Amino acid sequence: MEEQKPLLIPNSYKNGYDREVWSIFKIMGELVDGYDTLFRIGPCVSIFGSARTAVDDPYYEKASECAKLLTKMGFGVITGAGPGIMEAANKGAQESGGKSVGLGIELPHEQGINQYVQKEFALNFDYFFVRKVMFIKYSQALIVFPGGFGTMDELFESLTLVQTQKVSIIPIILIGVDYWSGLVSWIEETMITHGTISEKDRELFFLTDSIEDGVAKIRAMYESEEPMPNFYF
Repeated sequence: MEEQKPLLIPNSYKNGYDREVWSIFKIMGELVDGYDTLFRIGPCVSIFGSARTAVDDPYYEKASECAKLLTKMGFGVITGAGPGIMEAANKGAQESGGKSVGLGIELPHEQGINQYVQKEFALNFDYFFVRKVMFIKYSQALIVFPGGFGTMDELFESLTLVQTQKVSIIPIILIGVDYWSGLVSWIEETMITHGTISEKDRELFFLTDSIEDGVAKIRAMYESEEPMPNFYF
């Protein structure tokens, strides 16, 4: 067998140490800004969903109405600040006089923070992982509308943190039975069957078409518990 030569490590990699170390301070800065802003806002609910949802899509109207119900309960509404479902939720929060929070992300082809986010509650992030910390740490519940890879990322990271008890148990509501039923069936018929999750883990989320039922789950929890920031540290 021919002897394998070691890979050549380019000088650009070897010389990148200082840049790597200094990036830690940028990360710290984003965390500090996020903690400082969101802690002052008070209890919130994060609403996730596709940036591609059109204004005339029924889910757009549902997301807006859902935000209105949440603000009437006293919650602020956090979104990713983009178009689609995010815009709808911020719109509903603004129209009902609630706190409309937007956590934007610097991306090549995104339009930036939507017009319904309150300026004092608008934050922009370079790092997805810092942004996701903010979504979960300062949310007393998560409501997930149909979405793509980003929505799946946010959903499954949230489920993992609750499952592993890295955050307190919070309501995780999936809106859209037709959209989510295939994924839920796979979770039930494949993951549980293969033992990669337990049957009890299925109870970590609630699937419904009704925003009223989803919001009622949140109300029921906080009638007996005080909303507090998440993460056990």
